[in-house]
Amino acid sequence: MKYVLLFCGTQADQQAFDALSADELRARYADVGRWFQQNGSKIVESQQLQGPHTATTVRFERDGQPTITDGPFIESNEIVGGYATVDVTDLDEALRMVREWPGRGVVEIRPVMAR
Repeated sequence: MKYVLLFCGTQADQQAFDALSADELRARYADVGRWFQQNGSKIVESQQLQGPHTATTVRFERDGQPTITDGPFIESNEIVGGYATVDVTDLDEALRMVREWPGRGVVEIRPVMAR
């Protein structure tokens, strides 16, 4: 079964990440890289997203017309920083993977719609 893991954090998390020194950033990426390597056989695809300041949001109004806004204006306190699509046996296996996620923050797990 396929799930998408959405790696999220708050704006405060983003600010703390942006303030990391070069050495701290290398260490953080090394930890995350090890997690991806350990779980590589189950990861179908993954990407880190650029910061929230690069987002463009399209919201469809009641009349069906789109309103386009610069910025991450989805109604949420969390910022999606990246994702991974994993192919695992079941939700329990996805949860085992996420329990070891070194990036911290919040990880939302969603099943992929079967076609």
